[in-house]
Amino acid sequence: MSSLYPIREFSKLTGVNSATLRYWDEIGIFSPITRDPYNNYRYYSIEQVLALNFVTTLSELGISLKTISDLRKDRDPEALLKVLEARERELDMELRELRMRSSIIHLRQELIRTGLKVDETQISVQFMDEKALKIWPRNEYHEGDNFVDPLSAFIHYSGDYYVNLSFPVGGCWDSLDDFVEQPSRPQNFFSIDPVGINKREEGEYLVGYTRGYYAEMGDLPQRLAAYAKENNLIPYGPLYTMYLYEEICMQDKSQYLAQSFVAVKKASRY
Repeated sequence: MSSLYPIREFSKLTGVNSATLRYWDEIGIFSPITRDPYNNYRYYSIEQVLALNFVTTLSELGISLKTISDLRKDRDPEALLKVLEARERELDMELRELRMRSSIIHLRQELIRTGLKVDETQISVQFMDEKALKIWPRNEYHEGDNFVDPLSAFIHYSGDYYVNLSFPVGGCWDSLDDFVEQPSRPQNFFSIDPVGINKREEGEYLVGYTRGYYAEMGDLPQRLAAYAKENNLIPYGPLYTMYLYEEICMQDKSQYLAQSFVAVKKASRY
């Protein structure tokens, strides 16, 4: 036994803890070269370091122990290549999932931080960067409907449109005039989605805020229209409403914080 390593020493030599070595032995993935017939202690040889490398390398790549066991019994370059290609496809999917989660975290942090620093009573003109969006299908309203009805209908089929509802969701109107006329009926919903094929153009936007549950716009539409008129601004393009604070970060529905904005340009003096 003098040229062999007991499990504790072999663990130190290889960096694989003793509990893992025992488990791999029990399931037949990697076993000691011999056992002491008197006390059943496990002993490993120095040559087994290379054999162990096969198991540890594949295990660190996240390849299942069953697959490792199968390869151990019938191993060749082509068989290993198929296993690695399959694992690469799995990792690509995992990476896409991680990037999506990271995007959701980034966007929600951005909205919350914006809400923490705004003056909610102020109407102003701000520069906004381009933002990728997914514009949802046109809303259809019937007598007595508000935004909840088309939103609920769409959510039921959101998977058909590849919409991830974890991304922040907002509403948009074709114009500021439409917002003033029907503030509780956005003509489309949208989600801020990095892979969206639509986009909000960069530029100067007229921006205002209001508190309240979804579609409770208060006098914000009128204040935006009045500010534009008083400051010789021409609103153009869609008006967007995005909730900086909603159910994800607040319990009190009356304190949801909405940000509404529409692109503007200075009216000509002539």
